[in-house]
Amino acid sequence: MSALIEKRTDSTGNAELKKRIAPDILRIEEEMRSDLSSLSGQLDALLLEVLHYGLFNGGKRFRPLLAVLAARLSGKADEDVFRMAIAFEYLHVATLFHDDVIDGAETRRGKPAVCRAYGTAAAILAGDFLHARSMAIIGEMGGVEALKIFSRATSGMVDGEFLQLRNAANFNQAEQDYFAVVTGKTVLLIAATTEIGSLYGGGNDSNRQALRNYGTNLGCAFQIIDDLLDYLGDQKNTGKVVGNDLVEGKMTLPLILAMQRAGQKDRDFLTRILQRPDTRRKCFRDVVDMIDKYDGFTDSRSKAEELVKEAESELEIFQLSEQRKDRTVLEGLARYVLARNK
Repeated sequence: MSALIEKRTDSTGNAELKKRIAPDILRIEEEMRSDLSSLSGQLDALLLEVLHYGLFNGGKRFRPLLAVLAARLSGKADEDVFRMAIAFEYLHVATLFHDDVIDGAETRRGKPAVCRAYGTAAAILAGDFLHARSMAIIGEMGGVEALKIFSRATSGMVDGEFLQLRNAANFNQAEQDYFAVVTGKTVLLIAATTEIGSLYGGGNDSNRQALRNYGTNLGCAFQIIDDLLDYLGDQKNTGKVVGNDLVEGKMTLPLILAMQRAGQKDRDFLTRILQRPDTRRKCFRDVVDMIDKYDGFTDSRSKAEELVKEAESELEIFQLSEQRKDRTVLEGLARYVLARNK
């Protein structure tokens, strides 16, 4: 099973990708620090401290980077793109603040979660601030149309969480149930990131559609790999204890596939475990073995690989020589999603 997580793009490719994106990552972080600095005389000192703690506690800056690349691929490479892009990191981190409260998480990226370090009220309020700030930036930089796309994504994220809550007691979910939740929780924001990036960059309808589709497929693959890491990852890399999804009763794709394929005896065994939080925690290894028995891990991985190929195919529309560099980076990021271990 560990081979699923050990699959990597070659180290030379990873090193080259990191080298290419490093300047953009640096500019994104500089823009976030500059934005917070501009607010230092307006905001409570504790709020600023919480924001700095949560925003600069690691993070790959995946979403704002996608926005920058989509904008450049669509024709705009000015410095203002970085201000537009930080809105996506703000919204993403806002959801992490709130998710950790909802899940009762102890850690985030190897450090105490904001709700543990500063308390539940501070985490909720700081998340609310980042949400509001992200919407203000998108409206300022992208206009009404961009704000509509952004708001649709944020609404979908909430709806996806409620759908997941409603499905919590349904141990016989189909794949479409899983993807309905994933679309709301993860995919809509990543698709909005690439579409708004293209809109900001002046992309035509074909450009926007291609980049939205790229983001949609990439977002689905990203979430599947995230679900695999929750079962098979290394806490030293992920910064989170494995098995959280199972303990919280979340039916992710590997488990759904196992439940669909299991014989009656094994399905009853899994159902008994899933029905009680204490058994979900105690019997984690049993569930892992059962998922492995029915190829839930390998087939989830295969689905993620299919989605990444579909994402890459959407980029074929960008054929101009000046688009080659950013297209290559987007292709590399898609492959990196499959190789990630945290």
